[in-house]
Amino acid sequence: MALDSAKKLEIVSKFARKEGDTGSPEVQIALLSFRINDLTGHLKINVKDHSSRLGLLKLVGQRKRLLSYLKRKDFEKYTQVIKELSIRDK
Repeated sequence: MALDSAKKLEIVSKFARKEGDTGSPEVQIALLSFRINDLTGHLKINVKDHSSRLGLLKLVGQRKRLLSYLKRKDFEKYTQVIKELSIRDK
């Protein structure tokens, strides 16, 4: 279920603010989004996997908190990130 290092490095390099940036909200939101997409595909196949469903809900909540933080701090970056990741805005 975990992202392989090559895919993770690709995501980080695409959303990083500078070289070696792994902690900015944009990078964290992108990594969470890809993990959420993978878990969603897994749960479509394995309907009764309730522990993974709980993990998915935790990831969605964490991404939601990071998105609201980014929306407050830098609205332009927020709109760019949700556009690139195809995330709906309330």
